[in-house]
Amino acid sequence: METDQEPYVRLATLRQLHQVMADMNTARSLADTLQTVADGVVNGLGYELACVNLVRPDGDLVVAALAGNSAAEALITGRVGSRDSWERRLSMGEAWGELVFIPHTEGWILDDDDVPQWYTDGPAPRFEDEWHPSDRLFAPMFTPSVPGSSNLGELIGVLSVDRPRNGRRPGAWGKEALQMYAFQAAIAISNARLRANMQRALVRLEREQQALRASEESFRQAFEYAPSGMAIAEMGGDQHGRILRTNDALCRLLGRPASAMRRYAFSDLVHPEDIGTLLRTSAEGGRAELRLCRRDGSYLWVSLRNSVVADAADGPRFLLTHVEDIEERKRRELQLAHRASHDSLTGLPNSAELRSRLSARLCPRPQSAEPGLVESVDAAYGNAQPDPYGRNDQYTATAAPVAADGTVQPYGVNGHGHDFTSFRATPEVYGAYDHHVHAVAPEGEKDDGTKGLAVLFCDLDGFKSINDRFGHNAGDAVLIEVARRLGRAVRDGDTVARLGGDEFVVLADGLGRADAQDLAVRLRNEIIQPIRVDGRAMRVGASFGIGWAQCGMTADEVLKSADERMYVEKRSRPKQHRRAG
Repeated sequence: METDQEPYVRLATLRQLHQVMADMNTARSLADTLQTVADGVVNGLGYELACVNLVRPDGDLVVAALAGNSAAEALITGRVGSRDSWERRLSMGEAWGELVFIPHTEGWILDDDDVPQWYTDGPAPRFEDEWHPSDRLFAPMFTPSVPGSSNLGELIGVLSVDRPRNGRRPGAWGKEALQMYAFQAAIAISNARLRANMQRALVRLEREQQALRASEESFRQAFEYAPSGMAIAEMGGDQHGRILRTNDALCRLLGRPASAMRRYAFSDLVHPEDIGTLLRTSAEGGRAELRLCRRDGSYLWVSLRNSVVADAADGPRFLLTHVEDIEERKRRELQLAHRASHDSLTGLPNSAELRSRLSARLCPRPQSAEPGLVESVDAAYGNAQPDPYGRNDQYTATAAPVAADGTVQPYGVNGHGHDFTSFRATPEVYGAYDHHVHAVAPEGEKDDGTKGLAVLFCDLDGFKSINDRFGHNAGDAVLIEVARRLGRAVRDGDTVARLGGDEFVVLADGLGRADAQDLAVRLRNEIIQPIRVDGRAMRVGASFGIGWAQCGMTADEVLKSADERMYVEKRSRPKQHRRAG
């Protein structure tokens, strides 16, 4: 580029510029692109020195590449000039289009600012357009602007050049060439930055994917080889709760293969009584104890813990369910509960359980018998059979609620051995009465057809003499056999309880007065049969008192009434006949 006349630009110069542009746009990295830009000024535009100052994220400009002088490159590459100093430089001097030229006559005021620079002093120019060593020429580089807009894009750097090889300031063609070159360099640098950002993003994405794959593999191994059962289930929609995946531990626990498990939802496997607990746990997450059905049809107690897995964009995705076998613990809990509510010798419900079951049928509001009440009682308590004394092999009813105060009344408080005054029914015990069927008692001594809850208080006659003559082991054997006979003689749903010592209580619902008297006779006939203990035949008698439970009474009041009637019945028979019934 030895002439400024466009018609005389040599073809070799154009070829050289073309090669420079090609190299600039095919550089492999941002650093290579910046160095190619600087080299292109020296090789293609005819300057001895070129420097690329790149805008950093904080706005200051750093010397990113330098070509033409190795000493200058070593001195100023990597040094930073403030944005304010650069703005000052670009606002002074002469504007050659988008170029800025600061002659040596004005540039002396820039000698002490913080912009990195390389310059030497020299004699005054000999002719008007001679280049002075202290002249400065800058070509700002802007990002491409919107087509049709007169506004420049964002400043991304400044290309500074020095020492034209022909020793003259550039003419019109040289100025335009430098300006066009700066424009193309800005595009190349922007593209290189974009590629660098994309490469960093790809590297980061690959690392994240590797971490995700490692995390998924860790989760898979933890899921598959967990010692307790685990499952992944759908959340929301028509398929809510459907099992998507299970581990081997859960398949072994329920005795079902993984392929079969995927056909079910947990609601298909849960015990019908536990479905409400499952639905609450599935909706809210958390922990629940419930029963799941095994392949053989049996139910297994498990602790089920749900975790809702979600992401910020889509919300809840699925349920991660942890299933732990608690069958053994539940069995121990049931054993402990049974021990707390049942007599250790006979296995019958004890005094506290008897009071709990009796209290469950009572409320503080008394109500007399009315026409049609019999049918409602029968409907609520199992539709009593026409023969109220049908035999069966069971002697206990389905477990009733735990006693309201949880206490067991002490033995030996009054003359007969029980305190019937401390156990009181309260509204808190019974709660709402929306579905309560009032317990009523027959009126008078004749059977008026009213069906109610009969309470038969039984006291063994002659039992003390067996203890005294044959010892407590023989007495215990007699009590066990009496309990077995009483349980064998009542219906399903009736309760036989040991109140303490040689006293038993039978609760039989849906009986009339005559039915209760017949039941007492039948139970006495069962008891008075000989009992063989250690090869000896022993006999005991039984006295029965029949009381009636009705709302408005407490459990202790009902038991006290039956106890008093038992004493009346005991005294009404000759003493010599009591033992044999």
